[in-house]
This record gives sequence, structure tokens and C-alpha cells, in this order.
Amino acid sequence: MGFADLLNDVGGFGRFQWIHVTLLSIPGLLMASQNLLNNFTAGMPGHHCTIPNRTSIASSQNISQSEVDDRELLRAFIPMDASGTKLSKCTRYVEAQWHLLESNVSVIGHQANFSELETEICLDGWTYDKSEFLSTVVSEWDLVCTLRPMKQMSQTIYMGGVLAGAVIFGGLSDRFGRKALLIWSYFQLATLGTCTAFSPSFMTYCIFRFMTGMAVSGVILNTVSLKVEWIPTMSRTLVGTLSSFFFTFGQMVLAGIAHSLRDWRKLQMAVCAPFFLFFLYSWWYSESARWLVLNRRSDEALKHIHRVARINGKPEMVEKITVEVLECHMHKEVQSSKTTHTAYDLIRTTVMRRISLCLMVVWFSTSFAYYGLAMDLQKFGVNIYLIQIIFGLVDFPAKLVALGSLTFLGRRITQGTCLLMSALMIFTNIFVPTDMQSIRTTLACLGKAFTSASFTCIYLFTGELYPTVIRQTGMGFTSTMARVGSMAAPAVLILEEMLPALPSIIYGGAAVVAGIIAFFLPETLNIPLPDTVEDVEEKWAKKNVGAEKLAKKEAVALQEMKKGAVEGDGEITGLNAL
Repeated sequence: MGFADLLNDVGGFGRFQWIHVTLLSIPGLLMASQNLLNNFTAGMPGHHCTIPNRTSIASSQNISQSEVDDRELLRAFIPMDASGTKLSKCTRYVEAQWHLLESNVSVIGHQANFSELETEICLDGWTYDKSEFLSTVVSEWDLVCTLRPMKQMSQTIYMGGVLAGAVIFGGLSDRFGRKALLIWSYFQLATLGTCTAFSPSFMTYCIFRFMTGMAVSGVILNTVSLKVEWIPTMSRTLVGTLSSFFFTFGQMVLAGIAHSLRDWRKLQMAVCAPFFLFFLYSWWYSESARWLVLNRRSDEALKHIHRVARINGKPEMVEKITVEVLECHMHKEVQSSKTTHTAYDLIRTTVMRRISLCLMVVWFSTSFAYYGLAMDLQKFGVNIYLIQIIFGLVDFPAKLVALGSLTFLGRRITQGTCLLMSALMIFTNIFVPTDMQSIRTTLACLGKAFTSASFTCIYLFTGELYPTVIRQTGMGFTSTMARVGSMAAPAVLILEEMLPALPSIIYGGAAVVAGIIAFFLPETLNIPLPDTVEDVEEKWAKKNVGAEKLAKKEAVALQEMKKGAVEGDGEITGLNAL
């Protein structure tokens, strides 16, 4: 008997669980907005050097706008780029080149004379195209040309905050509880996320984004644990997958909000202010009864279990379940909780060490490939709002397939297959010509769909593999590698200048390695959650030992059979001789 049996006694997956899971999942609609926000708040609008008073200068040359349009007029002030089809983004002519406006001057002639014409940097700033974005942090603080890397740096800083949050909030949650840390994370995200919209400088913006990233980790980690620890074993797969659909739908919500606002400050406010509402209703949540019992707060755990029984329509269980019954069900776990647990317990024993090392690789590669595909939407040459919606839509069928696979084939096969399939899509894209943009975009969408399904599986898988006493520490420890992967993904794109296919080779290679390693993890399908480190060792080490013992017994039995056969032959020979 264990805590899972108590959950079944008070209604299994009843009304309380439905309300509990739904309220925890709703913020997921805006969690995608936090992670992918940089695609829109730091979008790169079309731009060129500002030319002061160009209309009056043109008038002095007896050139009117009725004779040439604005773009044609810019040719006299701004050189073309290396392709010869677009205006240069970072230079302008020192003196206006009026002869370039003549109809008999070809682009080829223009390019031939380019090196002979004196140019300079954009001394008067830049003029930005507002057809796609009205305002972004790029146009706000001129993060273009020599400052272009600052755009990616802002996302790396945010992911650094998510990394720090995974480390800090993971340990604090095991110490102070899931509910308390989740409430604080909601408040921190709402407050600092809203303050980000009023940032007076890029440095202030980055600081706020870092702190917001920390809160995002707190929300994700504690949401997963509160869900997993209050639902029955048989419902975990369905709940885990359906919850991930909130994040998927949130990607399309982000595209809709970004398209309607198109101003980074308003968009930042729109995706962060709702967390004040989540903060207010989060006080309704019930703290994890498992965690309370393991921290010697059985009286509080009992109150929450009685509350669940009443909400689920099982009032008769209030009298039957007492502190003694609760502690009897979790006697072994309570004894184990008297020992202080640290991060070292994640690698101290054989099975825990194997789980932790494998999960680190899987988390890193899943995040690495996911953000490598999802954080540079402008490279696809498609409307950025449309491609964001497409990237969200492809996740639905991928996750439905993952749900079926998780339910019938198990976690291990699903995890490994999703990673290997995403690697296949990434590698295939390397061989598709760049002019076949629709095929390249389709393959990228499929690759992203498989990495999303991998994320769905790994969150559920990790929560099931680690015991309650250090579940949050384990989630924080392994998901730290995901944050490292998300920070490394944008940096790898720099290697594209050396070899265009190199980033894809690295993304795909990492997914292949992780896909293979995923098959070394224990299977958790329909297995009750472990509560102690000893549970983990007994469940999965015993299987290995049992297999070895069975093999030895079979070998001994085979030898005895052979021996018996030889003795039997000897007896038959002796009888024949007589």
C-alpha cells in the first residue's frame, strides 16, 4: 500500500484533479509567449541609414517625388548590398550620387563602381520599415550592424535566467514546498515582466528579462510536480500530454497578440500582466500531500487529503483516513525522509546516477534542437506571424501521436524515437536546395514537431523517474541542461558563416546521440511514483539483478539437463551390454 492507493480511495482522478490540473495548465498558454517572445519583441525590421532632409536635397537638384518614388530616391544616397537587390543596411554614400537615378544606369554598372564611391557608416541613425513591426527593442535601441549580436544576447541572457531559476527554485521547492514557490514565481513573473515593458535602457531590459526567466523556471518546475503528485498513476500520461497542448496553443496565442499589437512594450505587458490573476487564484491550490508527509507535516497533509475527498464526492473517507492510516501507507517513505537529501543523491547510487546522466543529455539535446529551429523564424522568408502559427499547429498531431505512443509503447521508446526523427528531419533539410523554401520550411516544421513531442515526454518521464524526496532537485538539475542547450542554440548559428550546413549538422548530431541514450533509461509506464531513493534502486536495480539471476539459473538448469542426459545415455549403454 502506498500514497497512490490513498488517491484512489479519495476518488482517483475526480473533480478536484480536473479543477487542479486545469488551473495549473491555464498559465501554460502564456509560458510559450515567455520563451518565444524574443522573435517579436526583438524582431529585426527592414532598415537603412537615415538621410536627413533628403526630400529638400532632392528638390535642390530639381528632382520631384512625382518623377521618382522614395525607394528610387534612396539609391542616390545608399549603396546596394552584395546581392545587388537590396539597399545596404549599414552604409551610405558620403555624397549623393544623382547619376544613379538615371534610367540607363544598370545595377551591374552600379555594382562595378561601388568600390570607387566613398561610403560612411550611418552617422544619423537608421530608418526602420514599420510594415511588420511598429516597434521592437532592435529599433528602440538601434541593435543593428555592429550591435546586431545584442539581439541574440538578450535571448541568451533570458535563458541564463531560466537556467539560474532551475538551479535555485528546484532546491528551494524541495525545502519550502511546491505551492509556496509556485505562488512566488507567479508574482515575480507578473511584477518583473511588467516592469520590463517600462525599461529605459537595453541594460535594464536585459536585467528584467533575466529575473523573469528565473520566475519562468519556478512556474514550470513546480507546476509539473504539483500535477504529478496529485494524480493517479494511470492518468499521468493523459494529463501530461493534454497539459502540453496549452503550451502548444499558446504559440498561436502569441502570434495573434503580437500581430494585433506590433509594439514590443505593449506585447511585453500583454503576456506578463495576466500572471497577476494566476497569482491571485493560486492560493486555492493544495500543497503536495506527499511532500508534506515526507517533511513530517502529516496533519497538514491530512487536511488536504480530506479536502480532496470532499470535492471528489467521497465524504465517507474523511472519517476513515487518519494520520495513522496516512503514515502507515507511507511508513517507508517517512523513515527515509528523516535523512537529509542533497543534489549528491542524484548521482550517489548506481541507478540514480545512470538516470541523471542520461536525462542530462536528453534534456540538453531536446532544448538545443528545439530552440535552434524555433528562435529564428525570420530566416524562413515567410510572414513571421504565419510561421509562428504553423509551428504551433504542427505540434498538435505530433503530440497526439506521442500520446498514443506514451500510452501503449511506453516513455523510453517514445522519447528515443522523437529525438531520432527530429534528427532525420534536420539532416534531410541539409540536402534540400535553398531555393526550395517551401520544402525546407515543411521539414523544419516537422523537426520542430518531433522536438516538441520530445519535450512533452521528457517532462513527464523525469517526474516519474525521480523520487518525491528529491523530485524538484532532480527536475532542476536535469532541466538545467535544457537551459544550457537553449543558450547554446543561438550561438551555434554563428557557425553558419563558416559552413552553412554546420549548425544543422550539430543540431541533428546532438539529437541522434540523445535519442540513442534515451533507450538506456528505465521504463515507467503504469509504475507508481517512487517516493525515496531506495524505491528507485529497488524497482530498477532489482530488474537488472533479477535478469542476471534468471540467466544464471537457466545456465545451471541447462548444465543439469546435459548432465542428466549423459548419465541416462550411460545407463542405457550398460543395459544394452547386459
